[in-house]
Amino acid sequence: MPSLGADMEAATLVKWRVEPGQHVSRGDIIAEVDTDKGVIEIECFETGIVDRLLLEPGTKAPVGALMAVIRSDGDRPRAEPPPTAPGPGVRVSPLARKRAAELGIDLGRVTGTGPGGAIQVADVESASARQGAAGAGEPGPVASAQAAAQAAAPVAAPAEGMRRAIAAAMAKSKREVPHYYLQTRIDMTRTLAWLHAENAHRPIEARLLPVVPLLKAVAAALGDVPALNGFWIEGEHRPAADRHLGVAIAMKGGGLVAPAVHHVDRLSCDEVMAALGDLIPRARAGRLRSSEMTDATITVTSLGDLGVETVFGIIYPPQVAIVGFGRILEQPWAEGGLVTARPIVTATLAADHRATDGHTGGQFLDALTRGLQAPEQL
Repeated sequence: MPSLGADMEAATLVKWRVEPGQHVSRGDIIAEVDTDKGVIEIECFETGIVDRLLLEPGTKAPVGALMAVIRSDGDRPRAEPPPTAPGPGVRVSPLARKRAAELGIDLGRVTGTGPGGAIQVADVESASARQGAAGAGEPGPVASAQAAAQAAAPVAAPAEGMRRAIAAAMAKSKREVPHYYLQTRIDMTRTLAWLHAENAHRPIEARLLPVVPLLKAVAAALGDVPALNGFWIEGEHRPAADRHLGVAIAMKGGGLVAPAVHHVDRLSCDEVMAALGDLIPRARAGRLRSSEMTDATITVTSLGDLGVETVFGIIYPPQVAIVGFGRILEQPWAEGGLVTARPIVTATLAADHRATDGHTGGQFLDALTRGLQAPEQL
């Protein structure tokens, strides 16, 4: 079970997308798990053959628990003992049958607790435990009682679970991460003029939004100041090689997620817009992928659409920085001895003082400002 964030302790397997014997490649979606932040698609990080699936759908497992075994293409499958037969008319799940073969359990002696008396993996493992403890006065099956107790426990609404997860992560961040904060005002005249010219010859569905050059400028600034792009892990700063920007997305039912747009520095503005057009609906529908939840090297948040002028974010560990943008507003701007009205955005930086200091943060905001004065080069 992968860790899909610093606030995640466990998740529930919703379903498998693969079967034993199936060939999988790195990046393939192999399972779906339900977390406090929605249903996440788990990607495979190896190429090979699915040897065994060790969790039944509906099972809640902690981070690090073994879910499946994948063998490389060159490995020979191990010989499996022949399956034993259950009683007549008894249904057995494929995983339960496979687990029984592995443990040498006679399915004919297993009492099923699933729907209609079906035998599940939990029944097989309970039978194995009783067999190992034969003569020691072990009690009868407890799987059904545990399942009933779990079903009777109150279940939090998805939004409540997400709020608890956010609360835990943000409280941990404020306790453990020494934040420092910087802000600057950026003249967006050139950027908005460039956007207007770009969009003038595009159909409505292909037009770029102001968030696109903002993300591109953040990625470009990280190239100049890479110390803010990375993680604080095990007491040391680890800069990241790639620039994957986590984009904060408000969920319709409450709460937020910040999945990653990968390699923003390598994408064109059109590709960034397309990535956002794909990512935002999937995030709000609870259909994110595991890499999108774990790969972000810095987070960008904006509340400008709500009229907020300045936003100071809280760092999401183990990242070491978060960039905030407010609403683009016409404000007085002095230049060359003249005061005029210009479209201005307030950009903020919250950064981890263990990894960088204010001088580095100031260099980043300066690079961000310079990037937005030459949007055609982003």
